[in-house]
Amino acid sequence: MTSASRASSLTVLVLGADGYIGWPMTMHLSRLGHRVVAVDNLARRRWDREGGTYSLLPIKSMPQRVRRWQELTKNAIEWRRADLTDFAAVDRLFAEFKPAAVVHFAEQRSAPFSMIDREHAVFTQVNNVAGTLNLLFAIRDRVPDCHLIKLGTMGEYGTPNIDIEEGYLDIEHNGRRDRLPFPKVPGSFYHLSKVHDSANIHFACRVWGIRATDLNQGVVYGVGTEDTALHPDLSTRFDFDSIWGTALNRFCVQAAVGQPLTVYGKGGQTRGYLDIRDTMACITLALENPAERSECRVFNQFTEQFSINQLAELVSLTRAQHGLETAVSHIPNPRFETESHYYNAKHQHLLDLGLKPHMLGDTLLDSVIGKVAKYAKRVDPVLLAKPSVTWKSGGNEVWKQYSAKGGSSAIAGSAMIRPGFSQTRAKAAV
Repeated sequence: MTSASRASSLTVLVLGADGYIGWPMTMHLSRLGHRVVAVDNLARRRWDREGGTYSLLPIKSMPQRVRRWQELTKNAIEWRRADLTDFAAVDRLFAEFKPAAVVHFAEQRSAPFSMIDREHAVFTQVNNVAGTLNLLFAIRDRVPDCHLIKLGTMGEYGTPNIDIEEGYLDIEHNGRRDRLPFPKVPGSFYHLSKVHDSANIHFACRVWGIRATDLNQGVVYGVGTEDTALHPDLSTRFDFDSIWGTALNRFCVQAAVGQPLTVYGKGGQTRGYLDIRDTMACITLALENPAERSECRVFNQFTEQFSINQLAELVSLTRAQHGLETAVSHIPNPRFETESHYYNAKHQHLLDLGLKPHMLGDTLLDSVIGKVAKYAKRVDPVLLAKPSVTWKSGGNEVWKQYSAKGGSSAIAGSAMIRPGFSQTRAKAAV
């Protein structure tokens, strides 16, 4: 089957469809004419409830989103609530829909969340690793030709003092050569779970003949896509706190409300970044150009590299163009990471497939800052300015204060998520 015929009109499961990237991806694939099944267990909303965090941009429930999308575009999205750690539910999904491709975002995706305490570290690894294993077995048993498109992270690699290749490294040792998975030195229990995922997917491809694309994604920025812009009901979430938000998100919100930009440590920490619209394009390119059977492809999914200091400077310059001063404050780094290091990661494969990247410029930053400024009254200055978790001691006084407000732990009493969380309560959580 050719790439063109596979990509013409596919049945695609989008797992983690309620998330920041998952929801725009669901609409994007629907608009392209695919049969899209949106799957989520709504855990992300419960974690907000537990920790007292929330999306700066108000978001609707999944049924409301799907109804509004179909009303505006006449394109259907099929919504299913399911948890990947429940294999019976996963198996039913695959038996019912027989997907040609699966886009897998359905994991706990916060490094600080995984470092709160033992409970959250264990939950993150069980949720992420066991969920992905269930998915691999469902593909093997139900749809062995299905293409798994899995969202990994550049954080799997860490910050080695050598160039980061795309997934694999040619090694010569004692006169012998081999091509092996690139060494990984992840920086949190969350990033470790992603490394375990990559190893399990690589194994499943070798042994069972599964086809997979492992996308090691950089930090995503942006407040929306052409689809989220159609109506406020279609907005995706925008996190700004220290557990779920990124440094760039935090800087944009701090600039919008007139707070100093809080740089962790020296600020030399360098990572890859990409626009959320480029995430849509990258995953679409992977879908339209599937991996071969038994192939585990690895693409490094980002477009530019910046240090934290460079991001702070870009935000400050954007504000200066409007005659506004923005202070920068260096605070103790809550994370355990190298604050000044070599970083050069390859990211050619997606460009070769045709990616036309959006670059982070003053215009984009201006639009993001302008967008979040409209919701300035929703900003909690404590969540914005103070880290809630440290790598050495876990959840600190800020976490304890806000988790007490949020009520009992969303992961307490079970290795998985409590099943009785209603749509009504999910709406209240945001």
